[in-house]
Amino acid sequence: MPLVSDRPIFVISSPLGDIQKLGDAPYGERRIINILGGTVEGEWLNGKVLPGGADWQIVRSDGVVHLTARYTIETGGGGLILVDAEGYRHGPPEVMARLARDETVDPKLYYFRTFMRFETADPASAWLNRILAIGRGARANKAVRIEVFEVL
Repeated sequence: MPLVSDRPIFVISSPLGDIQKLGDAPYGERRIINILGGTVEGEWLNGKVLPGGADWQIVRSDGVVHLTARYTIETGGGGLILVDAEGYRHGPPEVMARLARDETVDPKLYYFRTFMRFETADPASAWLNRILAIGRGARANKAVRIEVFEVL
């Protein structure tokens, strides 16, 4: 039996704000990237990403970017879904430097994965309260695209 669904249950595409660099803190370089909105499209879920979420990042001493994002999806039917995602992005130093400059880089050149949990009071989306998901991400200039696969 496979560990995850064979195709994404939905895809999130979101424009992002500028990278706010807070500098080197005790745990690493801190960055915040605001989530400005976006779309959610797929067989199981369609809607939009609401503005107001963010991705809080720590760049570790080994170059791995530890990502922690929280944002809200509004379904086509008006239901609200909290997304809680945490993961890693890493790759060769020259690729990571390009991503830190907010350049579009081929996602085959770096690792970008998140685990995702959802919370909703919307009856039509309540199935999300009972699953875990894995996101495969791709970063572009001021944007992110995440294919979301259900953990089976």
